[in-house]
Amino acid sequence: MLNQVAGMSAPRPAPQWAAHPQAQVAKKSSAVWWVLGGVAVVGVLGIFLVIVILAIANMDTNQNTGNTDSNSIVEDRNRNTNSDTTLDANSANANTSQPAGITDDFATERWRSGTFQFGDIWYANDEFHMRAKENMYLVMYAPSANYNTENARVRVTARSIDGVSPATGYGLIVHGQKPSGNLEDYGLLIDTSSEPRFKVVLHKNGEQKTLIDWTRSSVIRPGTNPNQLEIRSQGDELSFHINGRYLTRITDTENNKRGLAGLYTSETGEVAFDDLEISR
Repeated sequence: MLNQVAGMSAPRPAPQWAAHPQAQVAKKSSAVWWVLGGVAVVGVLGIFLVIVILAIANMDTNQNTGNTDSNSIVEDRNRNTNSDTTLDANSANANTSQPAGITDDFATERWRSGTFQFGDIWYANDEFHMRAKENMYLVMYAPSANYNTENARVRVTARSIDGVSPATGYGLIVHGQKPSGNLEDYGLLIDTSSEPRFKVVLHKNGEQKTLIDWTRSSVIRPGTNPNQLEIRSQGDELSFHINGRYLTRITDTENNKRGLAGLYTSETGEVAFDDLEISR
């Protein structure tokens, strides 16, 4: 065995510059050193392969995370599955200074519109129109972090187009964000049927939770009449108003203060929003 291993070392040719080439005697090597050398080579190759695999995995992860697109949200009322998003609502949570305020009369098409899996959103006559599909709801967050609602008074005018109010409501959203891919926000919803009423909801972890159940209110105008919805945020307190009249208040237990304003509708009744204002 020793002779066989040693015989693997072939004579080395003499350098071409040598004046008198001489025969070179092959040296015998210990089998132990050959085995250790082979193990070392295998070890180096193994480490190299691990590095390559990790590099490829890292590239794949970067590609996957880089393809997320989460600006505005279209949301399924029953399953709460996000779809057709265009604004990273999490960017509103960045440690940046708050804007003084913003007004949007929807004369300029800033918000996303189109036909989505859960309904339709479009601009018409300087208003922002929304219509969900049956047994679903739509939520659309504002197009930029300038619409954040921390310590702000947020107002919007909303009306039913045909006078048939969505049975599960339509209204105004504040503190909207989706850090884990699901909606997180608070909403003031109204039903403008013959017996007008309001409710306050929370979206959290892909579910809609009722914080204040449907409550009748004479300050809400029925039918096609417009109503001004208002939510005031101060610290961890939210107060709700309609047409300048106070309704109720809650405590923000989710700490979503740096989220965005948004709009909500449900079912198949067409609604229109106008004159959104965020002031501080």
